[in-house]
Amino acid sequence: RRLNVRVNVELLSISNPVHKKDLAVRLTDDTDPFFLYNLVISEEDFQSLKSQQGLLVDFSAFPQKFVDLLQQCIQEQNKDIPRFLLQLVSSAPALDHTPVSLNVVETNPFKHLTHLSLKFLPGTDAEIKKFLANCLKCLKEDKMMLEEKLKKTEEDLTRQLSYTQQSLSEKSRELDKLKSEWTSYTTALSNKHSQELTSEKERALQAQTQYQQQHEQQKKELENLHQKSIQQLQNRLSELEVINKDLTERRYKGDSTVRELKAKLSGLEDECQRAKQEVLSLRRENTTLDAECHEKEKLINQLQTRVAVLEQEIKDKDQLVTRTKEVLDATQEQKVILEESTEEKQRHIEKLETTIKSLSAELLKANEIIKKLQGDLKTLLSKLKLKNTVTIQQEKLLAEKEEKLQKEQKELQEMGQSLQMKEQEVCKLQEQLESTIQKLEESKQLLKTNENVITWLNRQLSEVQMAKKLDTPAGAHAAGRAAASPLGMPDRPSFHSSGISHPISPLYAFQNFLESTHSKNGNSQCPVPLNSQLLKMSRCSDAHTVPTAGHAANKENGDQLGLESKYFKKKDDSIPLRGLSQNTLNSEYLRPYVPSKAQPSPKAAGTPASAYFPG
Repeated sequence: RRLNVRVNVELLSISNPVHKKDLAVRLTDDTDPFFLYNLVISEEDFQSLKSQQGLLVDFSAFPQKFVDLLQQCIQEQNKDIPRFLLQLVSSAPALDHTPVSLNVVETNPFKHLTHLSLKFLPGTDAEIKKFLANCLKCLKEDKMMLEEKLKKTEEDLTRQLSYTQQSLSEKSRELDKLKSEWTSYTTALSNKHSQELTSEKERALQAQTQYQQQHEQQKKELENLHQKSIQQLQNRLSELEVINKDLTERRYKGDSTVRELKAKLSGLEDECQRAKQEVLSLRRENTTLDAECHEKEKLINQLQTRVAVLEQEIKDKDQLVTRTKEVLDATQEQKVILEESTEEKQRHIEKLETTIKSLSAELLKANEIIKKLQGDLKTLLSKLKLKNTVTIQQEKLLAEKEEKLQKEQKELQEMGQSLQMKEQEVCKLQEQLESTIQKLEESKQLLKTNENVITWLNRQLSEVQMAKKLDTPAGAHAAGRAAASPLGMPDRPSFHSSGISHPISPLYAFQNFLESTHSKNGNSQCPVPLNSQLLKMSRCSDAHTVPTAGHAANKENGDQLGLESKYFKKKDDSIPLRGLSQNTLNSEYLRPYVPSKAQPSPKAAGTPASAYFPG
């Protein structure tokens, strides 16, 4: 079988009692932690190994050579027929804690040569434990390093994320601005192009109608003149048939002219093929433009390039229109030349009437000229047909481009609608943010009021404890202080039976304070109504206020003593008071304190409510 084995080679220097150097080789398997074989070679053992295996290397150079052999084995391990092999041979059928020999073998087609053979001993339990402990230590160190790297990378990524979010928000704003500018620009361009296209269409239609009318008029005139001349010539041809036999030589000359005309016809056919090729190239350009229109959804920046392309096409069309005008001008010039030639022919006919001999020669010339004129008329008709086809194709191209522009405008409108939807979502999110900020501010105010109440209670307790320490005879001073306290409360709770002199918790002191006030008031109801659980601790059955004279006066004035009722109301998103249990705050909300007849109200005595309930 084949295994991937890790080989560790170490040089150990021992100085006690004699300075020695040993070579330690260890075989391990990463997949099997109990696979461990060790070998320690001293200088004396190396000498015996050198004599047995015929080695030519000293002990100082042996480790490097052994490592070189191992590297050659590593280089050859992925080949089908490796040259160097590492063989691990054991006497037992399986590797079960038995001595093993490690052979470095070179394979040849003739023989397998063993360069080196080393015997390894299996590791004991203590060695295996030590090896596993070292492996575990290395793994833990790697884990710590990886965790530190992970934390650093997380911090870097969070920073990068915050920075990218900021940059993204800025770029989104810039994109919105650019989109708005682009929409305005595109609308202006589309309006301009539509106006220019309509004006050009009207001009082209007017020019086409004018040219068609002129052409029809000229065609009718030429046909009338031609028919008249044919009738005259047919009448005279009957008389001049005898003379045509003598003029066969001139006929050969006419044949040569016909050949020249055929060469011209071939040139014109080449021009027609070129025009067809140009039409095919224009169709290919149309297909490429359709592909560009489909890709327009990918990038908004391509709209600029397409607008530029459209402008260039419009310029090309302008050039084509100018070319057609030039061609029409050329045709008009040719018609003028033809009219002149017809006038010359009439002159020749008049000369032919004077003399019969001169008539015969001039009639032959007239026949040749008539043939040329017929050929020219045919060419002119073919050119006019080509021009008509070109104009029809141009109109089709203009209609397709108008449809493309309408599609682009629809896409721009859809983009604007999506932008409006996103802006509405942003407004909703901002409103939610403002509501959460208001809730946070309210919770902070509630926290401040709760902390002020707790500090006031702690001050009262500290004053009670200080009064307990500085107290003189209990009876006299207790009565005097009970009368002097503004709320009718005793300055300190008396715990004579328990003998407590150390600081008390706020809840326990408040409970005893309620008990003492209840005992002093006797049958009267509790003047400090709190929530239901505090009333149970103070042993008060009801939380109704006592109707007194001072209280009626305060009601008439519309004032309320102590803290306002909004600070004692329960809220779902509020934070519980520190120093009091959560169970005491979950029931009824607290009500303000109402003084009795014996004790004047703080407002009647001239003292503000903030002196008793700070904050």
